[in-house]
Amino acid sequence: MKWIRLKYTKWYNILKNGIAHNNPIVVAVLGICSALAVSNKVENAIAMGLGVTFVVMASSSVVSLIRNFIPPKVRMVTYMVIISTFVIAVQMFLAAYFPAINKALGAYVGLIITNCIVMGRAEAFAVKNPVRYSLLDGFASGMGYTFVLVVVSLVREVLAFGTIWNIQVLPTTFPNWVVMTLAPGGFFVVGIFIWIIREWIHYYEV
Repeated sequence: MKWIRLKYTKWYNILKNGIAHNNPIVVAVLGICSALAVSNKVENAIAMGLGVTFVVMASSSVVSLIRNFIPPKVRMVTYMVIISTFVIAVQMFLAAYFPAINKALGAYVGLIITNCIVMGRAEAFAVKNPVRYSLLDGFASGMGYTFVLVVVSLVREVLAFGTIWNIQVLPTTFPNWVVMTLAPGGFFVVGIFIWIIREWIHYYEV
């Protein structure tokens, strides 16, 4: 029974750290460029978030699976090859089934390869832990990233277009905040969100 409790405690801690206490954007301040670029609409934020989640889960699992066979001198190159393979798969999937979203995201899907979240989880966690924990850690980090993107995109899309997922929620007479379609508007919203979450985490820990 004690072993089972320790097992589930570790799973819970991995989820908690990835989504909240070590959130990639809020705490680690990683993936900011893509967060600013694609969070102007909810559909774009969800697509990017799920894409990053898939890539970090898949790449972390593979890294964990072959971690004992990766020579230390080429581990970064190995990570890049593994990550790029799954990023290409995401690009092909979006191009085939969601061409409009793929066009809206543009080069930022390909830039998942250089996303520090993916590389960071491979180096900091997957190379040191078994597959089951690496898979869970990848899911938690991806969901933490997705959560922030979706919340920021809800604010930006409403203020910029008066819509949520292209459904009109504000009167057509509402003046659109053009700045919210641009990176400066996203930076402002992300900054406020980071401040709120960090204060909440600090209060919760106290």
